[in-house]
Amino acid sequence: MRLEQFNQLECDACYQLLRQCCVSTRWIERMEQARPFTDLEQLQHSADQIWQQLAMPDYLEAFEGHPKIGDIDSLKAKYAGTKALASGEQSGAAQASEAVLQALAEGNEAYEKRFGFIFIVCASGKSAEEMLQLLQQRLDNDLETELKIAAAEQAKITRLRLNKMFNEGEV
Repeated sequence: MRLEQFNQLECDACYQLLRQCCVSTRWIERMEQARPFTDLEQLQHSADQIWQQLAMPDYLEAFEGHPKIGDIDSLKAKYAGTKALASGEQSGAAQASEAVLQALAEGNEAYEKRFGFIFIVCASGKSAEEMLQLLQQRLDNDLETELKIAAAEQAKITRLRLNKMFNEGEV
């Protein structure tokens, strides 16, 4: 998609496109209101600034739009609506051994029990083993620290998806 087209979209169409990048309602609304953007750099800057101004409930809402790392059934269900932009994000998990997938599932359960939300990591370019190691390291964090890390990981994911949307024309 070209940025000029995006800037001219009706609100509902804009909302649906942005939802493929991040499901936080407040982030989507503020991004839609921030249009028009002059270039991708301005759009990315706005996306980052808006994200940083949000609060814990907005972050938690965004996290709910993600499948659990390594959960293939969850991946299929949650990525159904964002297939083009999210494709390949967890390809490292798809190549993992059964033992690593089991450890990821157990780690995800412990993580969610400890923090109240699923483990969020920008999985692009990471193997399942690397994601498992990150998950295990982050289990020792306190809630405030972990929320900041997860929010930063969500921002990376959103940035990647916005880049795909505008650079690869996959929308």
